[in-house]
Amino acid sequence: MNKLIKKIGFINIVIAAVIAIFFIGDRYLKLRAINLTTAAPIRLAGDIFTYTFKSNYYIAFSLPLGGPLLNGAILILVIVLIATITLFILSKNQHRLEISGLALILLGAISNLADRLIYGYVIDYFYLKNFTIFNLADVMISSGALILILNSFKKK
Repeated sequence: MNKLIKKIGFINIVIAAVIAIFFIGDRYLKLRAINLTTAAPIRLAGDIFTYTFKSNYYIAFSLPLGGPLLNGAILILVIVLIATITLFILSKNQHRLEISGLALILLGAISNLADRLIYGYVIDYFYLKNFTIFNLADVMISSGALILILNSFKKK
């Protein structure tokens, strides 16, 4: 039993560390992208995938919704996510996938909200030709949502 508890604790630490690394990586890449405002994009995979700077005043996929109302909605979402994660952690059941998915969404939302509050827009830096421009925070949010969706199909 003691080994199982130690193993579960180690796995939780690894998951938290990986999520934290993505968050820190996103913040770092955003700061680096600001310096590319006048420079040519850095090719990561030819012209198909590049690293560049783009200010995004709207929400995902540049859908035209922004401003103080959006910032308030995101702040409420962050508070709800924190409360939900706290409830899952305090419950007696293991909710590792739910907590991981929600934590990815939470930290991605916090990173993008920080941009909105500091700069007035979100810093996007990965350009995928003929599709979209995005950042690691967007990947975290999408991955967290995918984890929650796939987990909802799991037999209980």
